Amino acid sequence: MIRVNNLVKHYKRVQAVDGITFHVEEGDIFGFIGPNGAGKTTTIKMLATLLLPTSGSAQIGGYDVVSESDKVRQMLGYMPDYFGVYNDLKVWEYLDFFAAAYKIPRTRRVGIIDDVLVLTDLTVKKDAFVAELSKGMKQRLCLARTLIHNPKVLILDEPASGLDPRARIEMRELLKELKRMGKTVFISSHILTELSDFCNKVGIIEAGHMVVSGAVDEILQAVSQGQLVTISVPAEQLEAAAAAAQRHAKVLNVETKGSTELEVHFDGHLDDLSELMQHMLAEGIKVRSMKESVNSLEDIFMKVTKGQVN
Repeated sequence: MIRVNNLVKHYKRVQAVDGITFHVEEGDIFGFIGPNGAGKTTTIKMLATLLLPTSGSAQIGGYDVVSESDKVRQMLGYMPDYFGVYNDLKVWEYLDFFAAAYKIPRTRRVGIIDDVLVLTDLTVKKDAFVAELSKGMKQRLCLARTLIHNPKVLILDEPASGLDPRARIEMRELLKELKRMGKTVFISSHILTELSDFCNKVGIIEAGHMVVSGAVDEILQAVSQGQLVTISVPAEQLEAAAAAAQRHAKVLNVETKGSTELEVHFDGHLDDLSELMQHMLAEGIKVRSMKESVNSLEDIFMKVTKGQVN
């Protein structure tokens, strides 16, 4: 659905985006991750046909974002990180304005507006002025505007930026609903917990370079060095347990955590954990519990980035 090949954007002194390549398939929820200044918004503006690339190419739905920008815009819903709202309009008037801009017939607009208001939980605010809405409601209104022409692809730039905790949760639930509807969603954020619940693919950009991209589980497997296992033992056996664990052939490293826990880097599969458990018991260690620590998007990010910005 989205094809980006060797995309470059540079200004006089800054290489904002430096030859990135990635693909997003239909129905994917693709998380575009990177620190501020990494090139996320520049990339998004090129995909949204708002900024011309210096070189390289990008296609959405088979249409080139430069030579076929009109066709791209028809199938694309774009929500920028900073969006304008018309405070002197009512909510339904605001949506009607954009529906008319997309040439949706007047006879269909009322039903479509009602549908997107239901989806974004703004029906009770239909006749309220935009100026009266909270920040979270304005974000949802902007998303409703993005959905008004029923686009196949959504590009959302930091959609939960500046929201309070409750509004963040509401936005996250709304994005999950879009996923259930089968939309292809390209979403950027520097807050990784926003993406971990619903993205099936991610791309990590740093200093204009795509560091890694692909399915989350595949990236986890590629960057993980064995398993990280937490073992709980009696405090009086902590040192003996650490020494016993270190003697196991598949243990890479052992660190103590508090007075009763060990973090063991284990070069093996989950099926091998029972072998590690038996080894500890044979060494006379009273193992209270053993659990795998699952890597997260935060773990991936810290392992593949170096803290660089443009």
